[in-house]
Amino acid sequence: MVVRFSLSTMATANALKPWMDRPSRRLRLVDCTLIDPKDGQLYHHVTIDIKDNLIHRMTKLTSQPSPADESLAWTQGDNLAVVNLEGKYVCPGLIDCHVHLATPPGEEGLRDTMSQDPDTSLLRQPFLAHEMLKRGFTSLRDCGGAGLALKEALAEGLHPGPRLFISGHGISQTGGHGDLRASKDAEYACCGGNTRGLGRIADGVEQCLHAAREEIRSGADFIKIMVSGGVVSPTDRLTNLQYTAEEIRAFAKVAADSGTYVTAHAYTPAAIRNAVENGVSGIEHGNLIDEATAQLMAERGAFLTPTLVTYQTMASREFGSFLPPSIAAKNLQVLDAGLKSIQIADRAGVTMCYGTDLLGPLQVKQTGEFALRKQAGLSALKILQSATINAARMLRQDDKLGRVKEGYFADLLILNANPLEDIEVLDRPDRHLLGVIKDGRVLESIWSKLQAELGGSRTIE
Repeated sequence: MVVRFSLSTMATANALKPWMDRPSRRLRLVDCTLIDPKDGQLYHHVTIDIKDNLIHRMTKLTSQPSPADESLAWTQGDNLAVVNLEGKYVCPGLIDCHVHLATPPGEEGLRDTMSQDPDTSLLRQPFLAHEMLKRGFTSLRDCGGAGLALKEALAEGLHPGPRLFISGHGISQTGGHGDLRASKDAEYACCGGNTRGLGRIADGVEQCLHAAREEIRSGADFIKIMVSGGVVSPTDRLTNLQYTAEEIRAFAKVAADSGTYVTAHAYTPAAIRNAVENGVSGIEHGNLIDEATAQLMAERGAFLTPTLVTYQTMASREFGSFLPPSIAAKNLQVLDAGLKSIQIADRAGVTMCYGTDLLGPLQVKQTGEFALRKQAGLSALKILQSATINAARMLRQDDKLGRVKEGYFADLLILNANPLEDIEVLDRPDRHLLGVIKDGRVLESIWSKLQAELGGSRTIE
């Protein structure tokens, strides 16, 4: 007798990926104060029912219920955990729109951080992703370096961490911001296939088409290009204009054909205009922007992701030896202009997203961007929006992320203070972030009344 096994039979209960074999999830959060970043409203005495990875139902009650209130009874037989959040705040999980997970901590200076062995880097990246989750970031947009393997490992729960949107390699012209070769480096980069560290090199329309298609093939969610000089690149000036209009349009064509978008590293007005006028929908950094260019971005609906905290951290006494002297001088140029650029963009009505762009050991300062934007004069609501609804729109995930709403992913934070009263609440997660729920699972908790699935919770009463 011949016994035939089908793959579908053998794969029951996620036998192929046993780390995904987890029981169905039911969670009820009772009597919270809900923060809606869309309009800054607070909704009191709200109960949130979470089923699997989605927000299943939200109920506004006129009186304070007990966790056992029969009027809130779930379907009979469900395995339900109930948490009373009286006096606590719930807001959407945060989104950092500019990270580099492929530069994890473990090395001292910039050069060693950027040139980590790929295997060593990959093994360190889950630790870094988990640390970001602990700070309240339930989604990340990686702008160069992280790959599909890490994205899938986080999505499947093999490692605890945020959901991840990746660009693959950032794409640069020869001698541009993504070309990390020194002036006397004899290594030759050719034909759009050279990849090193966070980036790859492509010159001319044909190579640009090829490089963008390669990144899409490799799992990229969007395309990242370099259109101006940068701080950490060794052979260009900040004011260098990189990529022609034709090359930029080639990137935009591939992205549009693939149902996605292009974002561009750019500092100067000329570089920003070159990008936006040729189909780029996002600008990273933008420190040297002027009023007219900000107005153009607003008119075109382009997103701006400032990253003030990386310049401040690289210039700090704590990390003063991270940059070599030649690069430290460039860092000071953009540091001084950073706060002003945010004010210019805000006055013009540019939609801004939250980003950090920190490298290696500097990434412990990820939440410091909140305080810097407050220093620039932005309201707490605008800053919170940059890390929630604005970021979700840029990711084209605004029907799933950025708010606590029925049908959305159950990515949310439990806080003991209101960030709309002081946005720096989010810069002190060790004091104020009681719990992090991602995909409906309590992955982090420092509160004795909220049990994390991974265990190891600290106890704040």
